[in-house]
Amino acid sequence: MRIVIDPGHAGRNIDPGAVHAATGLQEADVALIISRQVARYLLNVGYAVKLTRTEWEQEETDDLSYRTVLANDWGADIFISLHCNSAANQSAEGYEVWTSPGNTLGDKLATCIYGQIAAEFPNRAGRTDYSDGDPDKESRFYVLVYTDAPACLVEMAFISNDEEAALLANAAWRDQYARAIARGVTDYTATLGG
Repeated sequence: MRIVIDPGHAGRNIDPGAVHAATGLQEADVALIISRQVARYLLNVGYAVKLTRTEWEQEETDDLSYRTVLANDWGADIFISLHCNSAANQSAEGYEVWTSPGNTLGDKLATCIYGQIAAEFPNRAGRTDYSDGDPDKESRFYVLVYTDAPACLVEMAFISNDEEAALLANAAWRDQYARAIARGVTDYTATLGG
C-alpha cells in the first residue's frame, strides 16, 4: 500500500495556515510534525509512505495541484490531508474528517480514521454529519476532488481554541494523534483484505 500524507499549508512565511493568536502556534508546523509521526508509524508496519510537504517552508506546495499530482503520479492507494481548524468563536472545538461528496472508498477510510480518533480521545468532541450514514463531512476540497486515491482530510482540533491549541502544542498528545491516524489506516486496509 502506498500512503500519501499531506501536511496542510506551505509553511511559516509562505502560508502558515491558521495561527493561535496568543502563542503564535502555526497550523502548518503542527500538520508537518504530526504528518511525519504518522509516516513513521506507517513505515514501521511496512507501508510505503510519501509526504507532500517535507520542509517547514516549501513553496511549491502552495499550489494544491502539486500535492495531487505527486499522489497521482506515485500511484497512491490512500491520501490523507492533515489540518487544524480555526473559528472566530474561540470556544469552537473538536475534530472533523472530510471526504469528497458521494459514497466512495474515501468514506470508508474516513470512518476508520474517525473511529480511531474517537477511541483515542473520548473526551474530545467529534463534529460529524451522519446524514448519509457515516461520520464524515463532505466538501469539494481541491485535494479530495483531484486525488485519484481514496482521500480524506482531518481537521485535528481548533488551533483558535486555547485548550485545543495547548494540546496541539503538546508532543505527547500529537504522538497519540499520529498513532490514532495510523491505526485508522491499518483498519481501512484490513477492510480491503490488505
